Amino acid sequence: MTFKNNRRAALRLLAGCATLAAATAWPADFTMRISHQFPPAHHSAKNIEQFAADVKAATGGKVDVQIFGSAQLFKPNQNHAAVASGKIEAASIVGFTLGGTIPEMNVTLIPYYATSLAKMNKFPGSEAAKLLDAKLLDKGLLNLGWMVDASDGIFTSAKVPLIAPADFKGVKIRGLSKLFDEGLIAMGASPSAMPGSEVYQALQTGVIDAGFTGVAAAYERKFYEVQKFGVASNIILAHDILVVNPAWFNGLPADIQRALRTAAHQAELRSIPKNADIPPGDVQRLRDKGMTVTVLTPAQEQAMAAAMQPAVLKAFKASSADAQKLIDLVDKL
Repeated sequence: MTFKNNRRAALRLLAGCATLAAATAWPADFTMRISHQFPPAHHSAKNIEQFAADVKAATGGKVDVQIFGSAQLFKPNQNHAAVASGKIEAASIVGFTLGGTIPEMNVTLIPYYATSLAKMNKFPGSEAAKLLDAKLLDKGLLNLGWMVDASDGIFTSAKVPLIAPADFKGVKIRGLSKLFDEGLIAMGASPSAMPGSEVYQALQTGVIDAGFTGVAAAYERKFYEVQKFGVASNIILAHDILVVNPAWFNGLPADIQRALRTAAHQAELRSIPKNADIPPGDVQRLRDKGMTVTVLTPAQEQAMAAAMQPAVLKAFKASSADAQKLIDLVDKL
């Protein structure tokens, strides 16, 4: 064989090796599939994407974080069972969707109760959060982080703005949970609890008259297309809880566990707003789309709190033997 033929053979061998290497690239050591309900433009979806990037960087690619958003893998009310049973490693679950199973999870949905910036900052790692973490673990979920989904809320409507408690009388409205809905009922509204992914169609078809969601989410879910008015205030604190299957997590090497916890903590910090005001940019985006948005004054918020809080507090304290203990812990934040 000539030198030229030897060279050609060597090149073919190298090309074949390169192709084989590409086809058999080293896979990640661990897979972490995360299910969630948020559309790609949602701020919570973007936070989870950043979590995945942080994990990849911290582990040198040893963990393959696969994200299944927009409820494409499991519906919001199915994520708990999917993670607890090991069908999937993780999920980001809006806290109040767990309120039926763990009543204490509803504590931050008490209107105008836990929405101060001080409480938002102190909540992760607090005794109140630890109590809830233990409740989650009892139900087969290991919590890695409390990400703020919304520290505000907006009531949207098509006919008239819902500014005062009297405006809610007879209104069919999207509720959040049995507990929060007690406050809506106290004002004369007829709430229907449903996940955020279903609200747009319900508004569009007239199943409900009015919506409720976070101010940023109202834009991301395009409520402005089917609702003329929005009334925003610091009414609730909603968390996205990044939960994992305990057996899966405990089977990971210690350094991988630390990397996941660190990335989750970074996601927590990113999610906390810098001030307690309704973000003016979120309000302006809705106004730019034609929605008439009112931001409640402190006096108007007090009127709403006076109408809603008593019924919700009463229901919360009756929901669990640990409810009063949790109230006392949140009061100390």
